[in-house]
Amino acid sequence: MSLVIKILGILFACIGLLELLKPLLINKLLNFFKEGKRIYLVAVLRFVLAVVFLLAARECRVPWLVIVFGVLLLISGALVLIIGPDRLRPMMNWFQKQSTVFVRLMGLVAIAMGAILLYAA
Repeated sequence: MSLVIKILGILFACIGLLELLKPLLINKLLNFFKEGKRIYLVAVLRFVLAVVFLLAARECRVPWLVIVFGVLLLISGALVLIIGPDRLRPMMNWFQKQSTVFVRLMGLVAIAMGAILLYAA
């Protein structure tokens, strides 16, 4: 299972790199999830990832760190359901209005998260 965490770490870093190189692509992704009830797909994805992280944690080099990621994903998935699409859309609109520098900084955060996961796995 630690291999799965390593793969997810690489995936997080690649997404961050994509954000860094093509910041406007994130707007297209956000537009996709703003349509209808698609935001619930994000909640399901976060719940699935949370379960994977929590199950894989005991086999990792730094289990507590993987558990923290799992718990954060669990909380964020629940928040998506609690807040709901009508209140999430304005937050997504705010993010889309930010400068490309801000989006690139978020890409660096994603790269750092991926590197941390690679280390913890």
